[in-house]
Amino acid sequence: MSTEEPVSAIELQSSPHRHDNEALPTSTSTQELDPTDGGRPAWTVLMAGVVFEALFWGFPMSFGVFQSFYERQPDFKNDTSNIALIGTLAQALYYLGAPLSAMVTKRFPKYQRHQIWMGWPLCVFGLLGASFVSTVNGLIATQGLLYGLGFVTLSYPIISMVNEWWVARKGMAFGLISASSGMTGAVMPFLIQTLLDKYGHKTTLRASAVGMAILTAPLIPLFRGRLPPSDSAIIARSQWGFLRRPLFWVYASATLVQGIGFFFPSVFLPTFAASLNLSSRNGALLIALMSIAQVVGQFAFGYLSDLNLSVSGLATICCLAAAAAALIFWGMATSMVFLVLFSLVYGFFAFGFTTMRVAMGRAISNDPSTVFATYTIFVFLQGVGNILVSPVSSALISGPAVKGRFGAGRYDGVVVLTGVSSAVAALIMVVWHLGLVTMRGQHHG
Repeated sequence: MSTEEPVSAIELQSSPHRHDNEALPTSTSTQELDPTDGGRPAWTVLMAGVVFEALFWGFPMSFGVFQSFYERQPDFKNDTSNIALIGTLAQALYYLGAPLSAMVTKRFPKYQRHQIWMGWPLCVFGLLGASFVSTVNGLIATQGLLYGLGFVTLSYPIISMVNEWWVARKGMAFGLISASSGMTGAVMPFLIQTLLDKYGHKTTLRASAVGMAILTAPLIPLFRGRLPPSDSAIIARSQWGFLRRPLFWVYASATLVQGIGFFFPSVFLPTFAASLNLSSRNGALLIALMSIAQVVGQFAFGYLSDLNLSVSGLATICCLAAAAAALIFWGMATSMVFLVLFSLVYGFFAFGFTTMRVAMGRAISNDPSTVFATYTIFVFLQGVGNILVSPVSSALISGPAVKGRFGAGRYDGVVVLTGVSSAVAALIMVVWHLGLVTMRGQHHG
């Protein structure tokens, strides 16, 4: 079997070729497990995860609206260069903290729901605390750091549970989880913009904290793993042999490079639109359109990744289309039309690439524990780019905006970096597979 063929029927807890009530290691030999890939328990965990991901991920994904608002406030006018760090920190901790949070999740499976209860109040109080501060540093500590710590703490127990319940349809399930933030991202920017314009950021943050608490707290008791904790701990012992597979390093390199430019559009589209004399409503609309395209793209590529298709082929298409969208539609934009086209194409393909993490893990190894381990590594590598957004943007964005110039002049470096990083990621995968074809041809010759 080719290393590129996805092992779509891998089950993290047992062989896919035996029934769920047949013998499993240790305690499960005396009890019947609920079925995977369907049934009320599996769908309950997935749908609860969708709601959590939609709300807690959708909020920092909409930070571009906050950034545009904060930059116009007198309280923050002396420290505008650090405002981007608020949103990037809230997101980056999810990425960079992935391996640690996942390790805790799998090391102590009995306490996965407790881990959710630990992270949940940090997110809520992070937003609540941000409503009482009047400096950029205060917002960084609350809306950025505290929220990010809570989010990474609660996320990976949920991902682990979904990973146990969904096996043959794992790509679809993770695609739905990934796309859920886009579902709220299509609405949340408008809601946040309306609240900011009418009530200011302090009331908006307090209302957001209360709303999240009310909508998510009743769902926490619904989360549970499919396996008893003792078996889950045994299954979770990762085999690290995949680190010796060249294909892992190909995907790791492509993910790292793509992540370097991936985050700039969601952060700077509203301010870019403002530089073209477009209204703040249009800036929020662009984020919403990108979120809608994200939903469709992540679900579509999640579904495709469950089929017997080339993982690298799908990932390469995502990267090339995203690169073209950035360099053509964003770079040449002088009106709302081009920015709308960019939001739709980039949202569909760039976010579609992030859904390929599960399929990449299955292409690398058929070891069940590899999927979860590689998933968190790929999340971490993409997060390196997230934490670089603030310092890189400070270095690249300068001078006045000039309508008609590439990237409006002021944003040309950010646009180029976004496009080139995706193009290089595609090139890494293409070169690797062309090398494989060449070596196979020489071998057969």
